[in-house]
Amino acid sequence: MNIPKVGFVSLGCPKATVDSEHILTRLRAEGYLISDTYKDADLVVVNTCGFIDSAVEESLDAIGEALAENGRVIVTGCLGAKGDVVKLAHPKVLAVTGPHATDEVMEAVHLHLPKPHDPYTDLVPPQGIRLTPKHYAYLKISEGCNHRCTFCIIPSLRGDLVSRPVGDVMTEAQNLVNAGVKELLVISQDTSAYGVDVKYRTGFWGGRPLKTRMTELAAALGTLGVWVRMHYVYPYPHVDELIPLMAEGKILPYLDIPFQHANQRILKLMKRPGNSDNVLARIKKWREICPELTLRSTFIVGFPGETEEEFEELLDFIEEAQLDRVGAFAYSPVDGAAANELPDPVPPEVQQERLARLMWLQEEISEEKLKLKIGKTMTVLVDEVDEEGAISRSFADAPEIDGQVYINEGQHLKVGDMVDVVITDSDTHDLWGELV
Repeated sequence: MNIPKVGFVSLGCPKATVDSEHILTRLRAEGYLISDTYKDADLVVVNTCGFIDSAVEESLDAIGEALAENGRVIVTGCLGAKGDVVKLAHPKVLAVTGPHATDEVMEAVHLHLPKPHDPYTDLVPPQGIRLTPKHYAYLKISEGCNHRCTFCIIPSLRGDLVSRPVGDVMTEAQNLVNAGVKELLVISQDTSAYGVDVKYRTGFWGGRPLKTRMTELAAALGTLGVWVRMHYVYPYPHVDELIPLMAEGKILPYLDIPFQHANQRILKLMKRPGNSDNVLARIKKWREICPELTLRSTFIVGFPGETEEEFEELLDFIEEAQLDRVGAFAYSPVDGAAANELPDPVPPEVQQERLARLMWLQEEISEEKLKLKIGKTMTVLVDEVDEEGAISRSFADAPEIDGQVYINEGQHLKVGDMVDVVITDSDTHDLWGELV
């Protein structure tokens, strides 16, 4: 029997990666083969990103390449939610859907590439098909967002908050752990809001009641015996409840909180709640409870109307907060974002100058904080191994966005190993260590 083959291109953020994994899981569950070339595929699915202009361009280019190389293309993802952008650019695509649209994608596949049932190939492992390495996986707990930040169009692309049933989340997590995953990265648009839409109703896992709420979910995940890393945590008051779990070793002492700015007027223009003094006080308390806590955040510089004094207030905040990891971006207009209508845009050259100053300050902070780790013993998770040694990560490092720990004599290690190293050197972002 000639089994149909589907090619797949996945672009965008970790949330889009999870969407791709769900589609790939369904394809394999129904017996389709996954092709790694355009030539061998009977059609191609392209999961797009549509958040900023460069991402839109990359997605349109990827669709064009798939059409040129294969000719039969189904488009899904955030770009598909932006009206007729895809159809206007590429009228020959077979179908277009928005994000988190596994059912709609499968309907299009069934229409354009029907497949006879084969019980020997219609099988997938319990953990589904994953695009990440075998030793870590993203665990998406909700979709959409209830906030209306003026610089963001995510709600118009992905809708309002919809929390997954807590039992489903825990079952997926357990299946991943059973398959050998050593690290679960909890993601969503707004992890802190998990369960708000269902009024924190009680679900069940393993025959036991479990509330649909971030703290209770984190505690349950902490019983699985693997690293649990929390991402996209909006700074609601109940985030304080996570810190004791970190201090007790139940989840990693790592928080990814997108503060975005420190000046209250700018935060109000962004429609982000914020009080930098309150945030600084909370950070101080968190570190008193859990001294090993690693904090990652993102900031926007050059937001419309931002004055030099307001930017310097942001620098003062970063100096005071001593965050471990920082990502910063110059404000860029996004089609459909409310911030586009704000007055007093900051000139691009001023934006770039402010961005450089912020990153220079953060590099100094990062370099000094990493120096303090020299001489300490840390448990690390191995991501890569080659003839020169091994590349790993500590609890303080999320994959692809944070630093790495290089192990010079680690050639004999295997990807997914967890080993102890003594830190011997550091630079602005990374560490070097020797096996204990």
